[in-house]
Amino acid sequence: MRRREFITLLGGATARPLMARAQQPAMPIIGFLHGGTREAYGPMLAAFYKSLGEFGYVKGQNVTIEFRWAQGRIERLPDLAADLVRRQVSIIFAGGGAEPALAAKAATSKIPIVFANGVDPIEVGLVASVSRPGGNITGVFFLLNTLGHKELEALHNLRPDATVIAALINPNLASTGSQSKDLEIAGHALGLQVRILHASTESEIEMVFGSLPHMQPGGIVIGANAFFFSRRDQLVGLATRYSVPAVYPWREAAVAGGLMSYGADVTDAYRIAGNYAGRVLRGEKLADLPVQQSTNTELVVNLKTAKSLGLTFPITLLGRANEVIE
Repeated sequence: MRRREFITLLGGATARPLMARAQQPAMPIIGFLHGGTREAYGPMLAAFYKSLGEFGYVKGQNVTIEFRWAQGRIERLPDLAADLVRRQVSIIFAGGGAEPALAAKAATSKIPIVFANGVDPIEVGLVASVSRPGGNITGVFFLLNTLGHKELEALHNLRPDATVIAALINPNLASTGSQSKDLEIAGHALGLQVRILHASTESEIEMVFGSLPHMQPGGIVIGANAFFFSRRDQLVGLATRYSVPAVYPWREAAVAGGLMSYGADVTDAYRIAGNYAGRVLRGEKLADLPVQQSTNTELVVNLKTAKSLGLTFPITLLGRANEVIE
């Protein structure tokens, strides 16, 4: 065999494996768009990863996840969503409120979007129908923003002598109006005056709690949103400093020393969302995936915190609790 022919054959043998590798499908990319912080949502991330794993997708092995955290700054979401679209991700997961999902929907009509939030998706314009969401978006919503009346009722049972209750709401949300209205209606039914207070930054949260001694409310209801969830340690600390009974929409706050919480199992919703993301990556059509509702709710009470405030939970409230922290 001539030398030139040998080199040609050798070159062809070398090129074939390279061509084979080049023809392998690219690793799918999940764009993870969120309104909160990574530190606050650790358990939810773990549930999302676990569901993906059930469909054979393991982060760093056969799927890449590009994270975009808004850190509570809602105004950043449109740019973060646009960045994921430019990155040409395979699917966008949008969590931490309706705003990330709305930003993703505005950024693309082609990339599949799976959301998880505590807002009615029809009310905020994410989908036209839960059974047939249409377009490129579906997901799961859970009861958070609609549970304000239950939180107010729990606080009223604990402080039946109170006539005024404060409510802390983030004014920069699509659900702000409905949250405030629901609380005011529930307060009227219970014979309570509900004072709506607004905060969207750490300093504004400090200012709100600093105003409570002058207002002298019987307690405060903390509104549901990703920013407040990410600042739950600050909220619990301020409620302790000012000796204000507070009810939160997430069990994590009660575990961290908050008086009590009444809300949805957010981790379960992220499990469902991870399931949907895995199914979409596997090739299922969004049109076959209706919006799901996670209905798991839980009441958690913290007896140690109640004692420090000089309060005693009534037997009726304790009997309804899913978890009692002593």
